[in-house]
Amino acid sequence: MAVEGPISAGATTEFGSKSVAALVAWTNGRLKRRRPITANDSFRISGLTLARMTFDVCRSRRQHCLSMYTLSNRINMLDRRISVAPMMDWTDRHCRYFLRGFTPHALLYTEMITAAAITRGDKTRLLAFDPEEHPVALQLGGSNPKELATAARAGAEAGYNEINLNCGCPSDRVASGSFGACLMLEPDRVAECVAAMCASVSLPVTVKMRVGVVTTKRGEASRRGESVREAVAKFDERDFEDLHNFVAKVYAAGCEVAIVHARKAVLGGLSPKDNREIPPLRFDVVKRIKQAFPRLPVIVNGGIRDCAGSLEALGWCEGVMLGREAYHRPFALRELHHALYPNEPDLLTSREEMLERMARYSHRELARGQRLSAITRHMLGLYGGQPGAKEYRRYLSEGAREAGAGPDLLRNAGRLALSQSAVGLSARV
Repeated sequence: MAVEGPISAGATTEFGSKSVAALVAWTNGRLKRRRPITANDSFRISGLTLARMTFDVCRSRRQHCLSMYTLSNRINMLDRRISVAPMMDWTDRHCRYFLRGFTPHALLYTEMITAAAITRGDKTRLLAFDPEEHPVALQLGGSNPKELATAARAGAEAGYNEINLNCGCPSDRVASGSFGACLMLEPDRVAECVAAMCASVSLPVTVKMRVGVVTTKRGEASRRGESVREAVAKFDERDFEDLHNFVAKVYAAGCEVAIVHARKAVLGGLSPKDNREIPPLRFDVVKRIKQAFPRLPVIVNGGIRDCAGSLEALGWCEGVMLGREAYHRPFALRELHHALYPNEPDLLTSREEMLERMARYSHRELARGQRLSAITRHMLGLYGGQPGAKEYRRYLSEGAREAGAGPDLLRNAGRLALSQSAVGLSARV
């Protein structure tokens, strides 16, 4: 559907009972640093599905995209109760397309893309995604406000629903580029970056962070005379003051959602894997941040592995972000979807149906020059915990690298898993 040109403030839209006046009021609330729009501004309303729409305000040669999500005939912002974390080398567009089949509403995040890569490189290739991935958020890495603003604008123009700044990744590769978790030591700098992005786009600008940072060099551990492990294990009032100060500054700069990984990050002393496991989970700290900033939506990340844990967290924060659990066990997303949307029609229920969906996708992508292995590497967890899982993974990973491999490889992998499952049942009988 499309509506072009000036319309009256009393007119109603086709996607709910909200009047244009209500839309204008909502829009002006989102465009904090721009002149208010009026009902006579020219705008276009379009959408991929009835559940996901984009409201584009076109003026001054610049198109600002405001993401809206409709549920039960109401116009709301993005439903953030379920999201999948940005994961380096994992959540590329093929992964996101695969995961979308398990949940239509979860907010999916790109792997981190540096602002420099977008502003100086092939932004069309870097920002490409399939429309079925919506809603999808772009995570940026960087610490240069001007560069981040330019990259954020490119993301908005590409059609992303949110722009996120990475202040949580602890890897040496990220820290050496002056972005990631090391930025939590520079709250004023991050606030400047957030303000620049907010001034550049009308999309929600969010920040992903840790509950704290420990550095093995001239950081807080050495200043306090503590070992790294001691600094990681404890969380005192000074730690909370640092976190509170960081959140307060980015919130004041325009950050609309705080995504908090409930562990400290160790810079220079632990591998990324160890950073996900050794620092203890501190959900109590995230709860304190939510209490300190009641109007700031808070999404909790880290250590949430099942539906029960997710639902418990949703009792005190606005959303949960799943990471490797969703990647390795994608049906966890399906379970959570059914718990949160019990009245929605059933999704695809079988693994074979999921493979057929991905076979069709692979057919399109291979025609565009993509490698089959780039797609199938994200699908190895589909049969996790099921009979035939090992045979499925081996067949898919080895077969995808063979010359001439095509979409039928996925279908055959499913048949192999089924046959192995039948053999296992026969043996038990």
